[in-house]
Amino acid sequence: MRAALKLLRGVWHLLVGWATIYFRFPQLNSQQREARVQVWAMQLLHIWGVDLEVRGRPVMQGPALLVCNHISWLDILVIHATRHCRFVSKSELRDWPMLGTLATGGGTLYIERAQRKDAMRMVKDMAQSLKNGEVLAVFPEGTTGDGVGILPFHANLIQSAIDGDAPVQPMALQFIDSQTNTLSMAARYIDDDTLLGSVWSTLNARHLKAIVNFGDLQTANGRDRRVWAHDLRNVVMDLKAKCL
Repeated sequence: MRAALKLLRGVWHLLVGWATIYFRFPQLNSQQREARVQVWAMQLLHIWGVDLEVRGRPVMQGPALLVCNHISWLDILVIHATRHCRFVSKSELRDWPMLGTLATGGGTLYIERAQRKDAMRMVKDMAQSLKNGEVLAVFPEGTTGDGVGILPFHANLIQSAIDGDAPVQPMALQFIDSQTNTLSMAARYIDDDTLLGSVWSTLNARHLKAIVNFGDLQTANGRDRRVWAHDLRNVVMDLKAKCL
């Protein structure tokens, strides 16, 4: 009953977000929309019983590229609650009922992952967004992990920071049980996990806390995308280890 009630309240909050995007966003400027997205994300975390702890200091203004490890569908919501940014996501999300509208309203950039040439287009679009002073976010692992380790970082999207002459802020995300201060698998979404099953597991979890640990801004300093991606992964691993 407890989880079902949280689910119903969450669905209502999703509907409110959908209505806000359609009817209120056209009347708001970009800063007002970003503030609405951040508050909405914080409220949904509260509704679903997910505590949030932020360590370090998120970048105050763009341009900047946020680079984070990837654990769950919940990651985007958690990061939006800490600092509004534009995510890069698979194009299929755009067509999902309701969620596609919410993602697009939040400023998501879409990439056709099945088309290799589209990665070049995305890097160009990201570089232009960074030149325009925006804050973007990517998950360089390319897929979700188990929350224990971190998969190798793909370097393609890191090229956007080089082309856009923008700094990168590494950050790490971890879900823990706040009572025992141990790793929580409640929000995990990998392999054969279904989205509905992961959502239900999250809603049934007690004492679930998301910890987001921001590192220092860094620039390429002559590194190519592969070397920089490798170095960024090492930093994210260190930040993640400090979450527990």
